[in-house]
Amino acid sequence: MRTNKIFQTPLRGFGSIIFITLLTLFVSFSARGAEKVELRVESSSRTGEIAVGQQFYIKIIVNNINDGVMAPKQVNGAKILYFGQQSTSSSITTINGQTTQRIVNVYALTLKAEKAGKFSFGPVTVGGVKSNTVQYTIVQAGASSDPSYPASQQGAAQDAGSNGKGQGEDQDAPTFIGKGNDQLFLRASVSKSTAYEQEALVYTVKLYTTYGSIKFIGATDAPKFDGFVIEESNNVSNQLAYETYQGKTYATAVIARYIIFPQMSGQLKIIGNKYTVSTDAEEYYHDPFFSTLTVRRPIQLNVTPNDLVVNVKALPTPRPANFSGGVGKFTISSTLPSADIAAHQAGSISYTVTGEGNLKYVNLPDLNAIFPDEIEVFSPVTDVKSVVGSSNVSGSVKFDYSFMPVEPGKYTIPAVELVYFNPATGKYETSASRAYTLNVTQGVESSKSQATLTYNSQLLPVNLKDAKEACPYIRGFLYWLIWYILPVILLAGLLIGMRKYTDMMADVSGMRSRRAGKMARKRLKKCESCIKRSDEDQFYDEMLKAIWGYLKDKLGIPLSDLNRENVSQLLADHYIDDKMITSVVNLLDECEFAKYSPASSRRKMQEVYDEATDVLNNLEQGFAESKKKIAESQKEEIKDEIIS
Repeated sequence: MRTNKIFQTPLRGFGSIIFITLLTLFVSFSARGAEKVELRVESSSRTGEIAVGQQFYIKIIVNNINDGVMAPKQVNGAKILYFGQQSTSSSITTINGQTTQRIVNVYALTLKAEKAGKFSFGPVTVGGVKSNTVQYTIVQAGASSDPSYPASQQGAAQDAGSNGKGQGEDQDAPTFIGKGNDQLFLRASVSKSTAYEQEALVYTVKLYTTYGSIKFIGATDAPKFDGFVIEESNNVSNQLAYETYQGKTYATAVIARYIIFPQMSGQLKIIGNKYTVSTDAEEYYHDPFFSTLTVRRPIQLNVTPNDLVVNVKALPTPRPANFSGGVGKFTISSTLPSADIAAHQAGSISYTVTGEGNLKYVNLPDLNAIFPDEIEVFSPVTDVKSVVGSSNVSGSVKFDYSFMPVEPGKYTIPAVELVYFNPATGKYETSASRAYTLNVTQGVESSKSQATLTYNSQLLPVNLKDAKEACPYIRGFLYWLIWYILPVILLAGLLIGMRKYTDMMADVSGMRSRRAGKMARKRLKKCESCIKRSDEDQFYDEMLKAIWGYLKDKLGIPLSDLNRENVSQLLADHYIDDKMITSVVNLLDECEFAKYSPASSRRKMQEVYDEATDVLNNLEQGFAESKKKIAESQKEEIKDEIIS
């Protein structure tokens, strides 16, 4: 045993206590077992033989070495499926005051045999210590003498050896989206890969994980069942259970279960949905004093189960004429509250279909076709009570019929047959209700309604004059006027009005010209508010905006092209009176001058506002008259052109 020189230094007081404690711990754990690395080969077969396509394991047992084990890159004759730490154990033994500590870490290498022959693996070096070398033999799948290895699996393994890929490996492999690892995956399965139309199938999504705990599982979308009708089942796992899958032990839970009914024949595909799983990843650290330390790190995995294909067979033909549409196993029963009833009074009869299958799609035959003609049967009231279980949909469907006999007498209500298809036998089967004898007595209303009908062959005389006067209303002009002529006229007028309105709205300049007066009045309201506030500077700004804006909209000219010099000419071109033009120009000059002149030289704002109102009103009237003058001048020009 080696001791550090620092422990030879004498300590006093409290330091002596610490020294003694550390020295005791060091001495007690200084005697450790021998460092050793051992390899073992294990097979799942009873005889220990390894067949092509079968899984086997190589265990790496590390004694008293803290260094980790690197995953091997390849193993002769086999494919590496998984490598990870399987277990950790620690023990302390004290004999005659000598304490020995032993730490054992076991690593498991999961392999799949791919090629027949004799192979070896090793040695493996861990912490400078070399292990032994193990020998193993792989035989052809058909040559295996292990009775626990079924022939079906041997055939699958043989296919795997020739193709390099196990049967169903692509289908069952987990799909990770984003972060993922082989410690958690989802596996979808269906109760039957080949089924009939409308046959109940169970679609299950199962979680496989080696994590110690699962915090959250949530679906981000729904699975896609193309060509199926689905019933979601609440029969899922509330806690994790343990299961061995492909030679490895997983904690499992059924997180989704659906009862699905194929609606058409052919190959129907089921596309798995995405799930979000939150868990804790555990990391192990080995310490010589505190044994193994575990650190948990939260992670989130987004995974999807594998897709599935179901081969759906059509129902056998020819189908019975009275086939109810039910696929499953059903029985039918009936209840007649009373077999005695009076004529023209309503009675009731109930038929109940119970069993497992597509209960919601079961129909009874038309009772009017099988009941006596003297009994009228009305449409039923249906009550479905179904339970979605773990393997099927079971329950009952109740059909409540009301009927009414029209004649007294004794009638037989025949048994109603329910024809369904049983996928277990592959045949159409029949279940029948019981028959009843119905006693119909004379009703009170029926006795009063028994009237003697007589036939009189004498024809009444025909008056042609009355026939002409009794002209149908449809032949009159008023009928055609109200229902045809006026609607056509109104529709034509509406179309013409809409056309004119559309043209008017398309003419932007014309629309602005028509709304110029309205816009000017809105701007003058701002001037009126300036008068109330006695804000002269803002008043003249708003007044100039009102006048220039009116001229811009009315003349259809951009504001940048308008000035005091060309306003007179533009107004004159629109046949505006010279006196009115002078008033507009003077008002513009006065507002421009007042805007930059002292307040003492300005007129009262109310006087300017009144003058501007009169000027704009006169301009609006002048523009209206100018339209008439322009129209008359255009007519004169047309006449002159025609004469010339």
